[in-house]
Amino acid sequence: MSGRTRISSGSPWESGIGYSRAVKVGDHVWVSGTTGTHADGTVPEGAIAQARVALGVIQRALSDAGAAMGDVVAVRAYLVDITEWEAVGSCLGEKFGEVRPALVMVQVAALISPEHRVEIEVEAVIGSA
Repeated sequence: MSGRTRISSGSPWESGIGYSRAVKVGDHVWVSGTTGTHADGTVPEGAIAQARVALGVIQRALSDAGAAMGDVVAVRAYLVDITEWEAVGSCLGEKFGEVRPALVMVQVAALISPEHRVEIEVEAVIGSA
């Protein structure tokens, strides 16, 4: 088993809070909870748009770790309004298709900023696709 590799997205929050966008140990990759925030700090309206942005950030983090969306084995999605589960689920279905990772989708009281509707985290095992 190889050592720990930290993957950064360049967000100023990573060093300030003390976390990594993703962490790779051996062939396992954990991607931190990811909101639908663009690199310039803007947040699109709506759960679908935010889920798409978050999944794009996740895909880049996985790629930087040597993994792909097809290697994802677990997804956790946190929604501030559970009635948006079908919309978020459709975005997950677009990205994961036949990969069909394990999934939990729950409603939470709030996310880090009031405009955020969804936060997504994933776990991947490289080569499991």
